[in-house]
Parts: sequence; C-alpha cells; structure tokens
Amino acid sequence: MSQSRITPPSPDVRAQAAARLAALATPPGALGRLGEIGVWLAATQGQVPPAPVERIRLVIFAGDHGVAAHGVSAFPPAITGAMVRTFLAGKAGVSALAATHGVTVRVLDLGVDEDFTDLPADVRAALTAHKVRRSSGAIHLTDALTAEETAAALAVGETVAREEIAAGAQLLISGDMGIGNTTPAAALVAAGLGLPAAEVVGRGTGIDDAGLAHKTAVIDAALSRAGARTDDPVETLAALGSADLAATTGYLLTAARAGVPVLLDGLMSVACALTADRIAPGAAAWYAAGHRSTEPAQSMALAKLGLEPLLDLGLRLGEGSGAVAAVPVLRSAGALLRDVALLADLGA
Repeated sequence: MSQSRITPPSPDVRAQAAARLAALATPPGALGRLGEIGVWLAATQGQVPPAPVERIRLVIFAGDHGVAAHGVSAFPPAITGAMVRTFLAGKAGVSALAATHGVTVRVLDLGVDEDFTDLPADVRAALTAHKVRRSSGAIHLTDALTAEETAAALAVGETVAREEIAAGAQLLISGDMGIGNTTPAAALVAAGLGLPAAEVVGRGTGIDDAGLAHKTAVIDAALSRAGARTDDPVETLAALGSADLAATTGYLLTAARAGVPVLLDGLMSVACALTADRIAPGAAAWYAAGHRSTEPAQSMALAKLGLEPLLDLGLRLGEGSGAVAAVPVLRSAGALLRDVALLADLGA
C-alpha cells in the first residue's frame, strides 16, 4: 500500500455544516460534542444536512497471538475460538448491541489457532476464506508475520472493506477477538509514538500487578528486538502486530481512501488507526472515536490522532462493542443537524 496522503473530508462541506450548526434554533454551543460530530458526519458524507446513518457494518477480525502463551493474559488462547463461535451464534456482547442498533456483523478468522472443522461447511468457508496463518509469532522472540503474510493481511483488509462498502455501508466499524491482543496492539502504539512499554501497557482482560510487570517486560523486549524497523509502519506490523491487526489496518486505510467514515472502537482498533495514519497521513480525518478504553495506549493514540471519544464508560470488552454503543450518539448528532429548525425560520 502506498504512503500517499489521503484527501480529507470536504472542507467546503464542513464549513457549510458548521454554518448550519450556528444557525440552528439552539443557543450557541449548546449542542457541544453532538454539534461537532454532526459537522464531521456531514463533511464525510459530502452533504449538508447529513443523511441518516442507517447502513452500518462491523467486521470482527479474529486471530491468536503467540505471545498469549507467555503469561500476558488472564485467559487461555482457547477462548479465541470459543468466542468466534459465540459471535457466529449471535450471543456475544457486541451481538446484543449490534442487534439493538441495527448494525450488521461479520466475523473473519485471520489467524485463529484452530481450523473450525466442527462448523457447517458453508459457515466455515465464509469464516476462514481470508485466513493468513494459525496464530502469530511471539513478538518478544520473533516476528509476528513474514513480509508476505503482512502484505496478504493488509490486502485482506482492503478486500473486505471494499466488499462492505459495495454492500452499501455508510459507516464502518472494526472489531477484534484474540486472547493476548492488547500486547501487540500496545506495542504498535509504543512503536508509533516512540514510547517505552511502561507508558502504554494496560491490564487487558484483567491481569494482576505481577502480570502487568511481566507484560511490560515482554513489550519492551519486543520493541528492542524490532529496533529501527519500527520507523516503517508496515515493518512494524510484521515485527510487532499479527494477521488480524494487519488486516484491520488495511480495512481502516481502505475506508479512508474510499471516503467512508469509520467509528473506532478500543485499543486494537485505535492502534490500527494509528498505523494506518502512519502509512497514509490524513487517514485519521475519516475516523471518529467511539469510546475511551481503560487501556492507556488507546488514549495516547487517540490524542496523537486528534480524536476525542464520544463515550467514556470504562469499557474494555473489545469486539467493536464500544463503537457500536456509540452509534446512537452519532445518529443523534446527525439528526440534530438535519431536523432542528433554523433560527431564521422561526419568524420571531
């Protein structure tokens, strides 16, 4: 993928949307962040007022991480496959939220460490159609992916984004599933921001203090092993990422290049957004932050991207759940900019 700068949402439309916001029959600034997000939405759509956001598509990129076998998670790697089955059954946390808010959910196995032979053939075929490998390398000991696997995963993300856009998506969301995935995601953020592990590491699924210290040491070892390769964002994905994170990066990049807005989720989504913006500067203009994760790396990456979360509920579920929970806020912002009367029309 080229490193060309991405064209931002229309500044002219943004100005028109801001003018409409200022002209609404509401006190100046009374809509706060809702007004700001409504202006962003209009700019990404290229129209004022913005159209209702009805077709929202979430893709959950699943994969296992070799580092999960090295004491960085409170849960065993086998949970990844179990949760994939739970998504397919429509019974996960994000499934409930997506059903409530009319969000289409698709789950893909990019690197889960099993073959799902128990599933019906058609379900298994759709789930594993884009599989790159089984698990990733343990990043403190070896690269997560080969150069060829990294390119393949990025290409998968591009293909999947184009499929969802062709299916009519007005807004895309990326979700994640993979035990141990906060370790490579935090490493991606540390590499992207030039920070040591101690400043970005979090507790993930709930590790104790000893586990946190060990996880910090693992990430520092991974960063040291990667060395100067972290200056290149694609090399960073190969050294420190995973197939699911590389695919998510390709998905977010392609959305921005296609001019389709994205509502970001937690650490994994935001780490990939940071990487996408490193690959193609300007990508972040097409992203809004759904929520603030409890992981410190997510807040640091959001600050670098210039994004302020819509929600701050202490969520750390992943799956895309925080972004889906923020969908009503996004829709509310659009409705206000679209349906509130203009002060000039009141005749007062």
